[in-house]
Amino acid sequence: MLDIFIGLVQVVLREGFIYGIMAVGVYITYKVMDFPDLTVDGSFPLGMCAAAALINGGMNPWLACLLSFAVGAAAGAVTGLLHVKLHITDLLSGILVMTALYSVNMVITMKRAVMPFYNLPTIFSSGLGGMLYGALGQWGWVLMALIVCMAVKFLVDLYLKTRSGLLLRASGNNSQFVISQGKDPGNMKILGLMIGNGLTALSGCVLAQQKESADIASGTGMVVMSLAAVIIGEALLGRIRWIKPTLTAIIGMILYRACLTAAMQMGLDTSYLKMLMSIIFIIALVASRIASGRGTHNGTAVNRTTI
Repeated sequence: MLDIFIGLVQVVLREGFIYGIMAVGVYITYKVMDFPDLTVDGSFPLGMCAAAALINGGMNPWLACLLSFAVGAAAGAVTGLLHVKLHITDLLSGILVMTALYSVNMVITMKRAVMPFYNLPTIFSSGLGGMLYGALGQWGWVLMALIVCMAVKFLVDLYLKTRSGLLLRASGNNSQFVISQGKDPGNMKILGLMIGNGLTALSGCVLAQQKESADIASGTGMVVMSLAAVIIGEALLGRIRWIKPTLTAIIGMILYRACLTAAMQMGLDTSYLKMLMSIIFIIALVASRIASGRGTHNGTAVNRTTI
């Protein structure tokens, strides 16, 4: 029984850290830029398929990660251009690109639903990953996923502190400030979508390397899962000032994956998994709004008392 529990913890943490990379990307588009980006459901499998094709072609797995980020960023750029330059609504822009990416992924995988690359070097089986797995077994995979996730988190945190990062944050709720700095808010929005979808594709790339295969249908429900993770993390930890929002998104993803794993262990049929994902998202969204409403009410009450 203890071995089973430890195995489940390993799976939750490993997948939580890997999907946490995507949660950080969705945090940028959803929270920082206030852009409901549905491209995520297409850019996640895009990263998986790109990784499978590149590694099957003999490319270094770390370079495959960088190129997967690049193709995801390109998908985000297309969404941004449709919205900013052609004035298509944000939701429709994401839907159009997500739909188009299905065909792109089919081309990459040569019309195969699943593209394996077993027994080829990955970040988990070669170099540092190979040494960690040799020394720690399954915990080595968890630690490798943690290293990649934290590296992404710290890089994003550093970027958001730069002038470009500050302008990106302002573009979501104060476009006039961006204009006053001589920058185009539309271009900043495109940049944010590129970063968000690049991280989403990177998450797919890392997951593909852990599973040693790419599944073209893996993107279904990714945007729901990521939004739920961001909202759960913010609702539970958002008031703790020393915790960065990027970290709350990652922790939210771990908790989300833990809920799904617990439900599966209690006998939930896999056919209902997507429905459970939606239910968890609804609960997280409603709870977040209730907590926000209470905070606003309390803040108003305090101000009136002070006056």
